[in-house]
Amino acid sequence: MTAPDFFLVDAFTDHIFGGNPAAVCPLQHWPDDDRLLRMTQEHNQAETAFFVATEDGFELRWFTVLGEINLCGHATLATAHVIFNHLHYPADEIRFSTRFVGPLTVKRKDDGLMLDFPAWYPEPVETLPSVLLEGLGIARVEQAFSGRDYLLVLENEQAVRNVNPDFSLLGQAGKCVCITAAGDDCDFVSRFFCPGDAHQEDPVTGSTHTMLIPFWSKRLGKQQMMARQLSARGGELRCEYTGDRVLISGQARTYLQGSLFLTN
Repeated sequence: MTAPDFFLVDAFTDHIFGGNPAAVCPLQHWPDDDRLLRMTQEHNQAETAFFVATEDGFELRWFTVLGEINLCGHATLATAHVIFNHLHYPADEIRFSTRFVGPLTVKRKDDGLMLDFPAWYPEPVETLPSVLLEGLGIARVEQAFSGRDYLLVLENEQAVRNVNPDFSLLGQAGKCVCITAAGDDCDFVSRFFCPGDAHQEDPVTGSTHTMLIPFWSKRLGKQQMMARQLSARGGELRCEYTGDRVLISGQARTYLQGSLFLTN
């Protein structure tokens, strides 16, 4: 049978081949999880977002090639882009229900879309695994935090740019790693490493900004900020901290639209 449309969308960018690509699949109903995982592996993107329409919005789930994950910012932005621009959703706000982080909303804002996500607060740590610093090729950090991922604050933007990870070592630290510093011509910059994943450096990571935004808001004394992720593709994020929530705005561009054929 012919499946619903399939989209490949570049998120947090105003041009194709920039930002972070995500596969987006509208579904009429939920197949079993094994089918969702196999579809994701076939797409071979960092994340695939699946959604099903409900009476008051959409149910949304995210998968990597290894399994379901609890939150993905760029794939949520990509999904909203598809719903607004390809499914011609008439309202200015989309409500998503999710399994792990509760309700999420995405609104039209200026020339882009604004995600409303929960803020996350990692705990400060005094001692880091030696393999973590060795894997990053750095001797010291200004500050270090640990939560779902490690968050390491470096001296300046150039230090973030210069990191050349040894992923075989970095994988022994047991978590993904975000490095960050104040930006030269934006408020802050970051990079995000995922040892063991198919894509070991994420181009633009919306979910890690749920902890970056509260940190930099407090440090800079600002609620509204501009952020840049310094991956090879790069990405721009407009950020706002509202207390227990973060607002992350960006643009997206559709690269590909097609059909899936699921015959078994």
